[in-house]
Amino acid sequence: MKRRPIHHRATPAAALTVLVVLAGIPVEGSAQAAAPPALDVLAATITEATVRTHIAYLASDALLGRDTPSRGLEDAAAYLATQHQRAGLQPAGEGGSFIQRYPFADTMVPNVVAMIQGSDPALRDEIVVLSAHMDHVGIGQPVEGDSIYNGADDNASGTTALLEVARVLAALPPDQRPRRSVLFLHISGEEKGLLGSRWWVRNPTVPIERVVANINVDMVGGDAFPDTVAVLGAEYSTLGPLAHEVSAGLPELSLTTSRDLWPQEQLFFRSDQLNFMAQEIPALFFFAGLHECYHRPCDEVDFVSAGKVARVATLLAHTVYEIANRDARPEWDPQGLAEVRRLISGGG
Repeated sequence: MKRRPIHHRATPAAALTVLVVLAGIPVEGSAQAAAPPALDVLAATITEATVRTHIAYLASDALLGRDTPSRGLEDAAAYLATQHQRAGLQPAGEGGSFIQRYPFADTMVPNVVAMIQGSDPALRDEIVVLSAHMDHVGIGQPVEGDSIYNGADDNASGTTALLEVARVLAALPPDQRPRRSVLFLHISGEEKGLLGSRWWVRNPTVPIERVVANINVDMVGGDAFPDTVAVLGAEYSTLGPLAHEVSAGLPELSLTTSRDLWPQEQLFFRSDQLNFMAQEIPALFFFAGLHECYHRPCDEVDFVSAGKVARVATLLAHTVYEIANRDARPEWDPQGLAEVRRLISGGG
């Protein structure tokens, strides 16, 4: 994320204030249609254990913080490609592979791209993109003797959520799969300035005009607000009310979807969804909060709440399914699109 360096955890008093605010947030839209039984059954297999397995590898010392470029980043990309292949997704990178490469620092670095073909002949050419950056900042200044910046929350958590959503949706019976196609985009170079998403949008491996929505996921495992995930950009398009509606239909998750709790940071304009918004593709940003381990060695496996990541991934599976299944494609709010155009063009 193109973030300002903020290192803090919400105090209990601050968390209580936020929860009071959240309690007053209206849920927009009508009741969500029931998900197919197979989706409910498969989503229940997203567990703390399945999540922890992925995060434990991606944020291990062996991957040395997944800098762009690095051997650790290459190992992460290979792991993600293997997981998608095992889950039965189609490769959607270059040359029939799961990998797309782009130039950086005199080398070629990877994005990982996988897809589930839509089940509806009338809608399968439209694509919902679920994205998360897989890179982190690598080796840095030692803190208490630890120089590996593992990036467990930032962003092994979001990367893992994508893997779990992909596994679940790919396991659906063919006639119950999403009507639109769903593309899973694991991005590198985010920490270097959103480079991987910018490259993919400008050099897409599927026609960019077919992309109807982007849901970006970053840092969803922090426990500053244990039962809350912010849905940034909800007011800009019809995606926001849809996401809140889906969340309201899953009370068993005990997970509140909030508005942007950090509006002064303009986080909606500082992560990979920005490059999709520049193409005027409606977007949302799922984000659970800044914390004191942001870009520090303490962002390790044990720092992350794997249970929370599992709940967010379950919510994402239902949300993406709903986006991909509705008759109408997502639409910008006219005022929201005008603000997006103004901010992206540098109008302040």
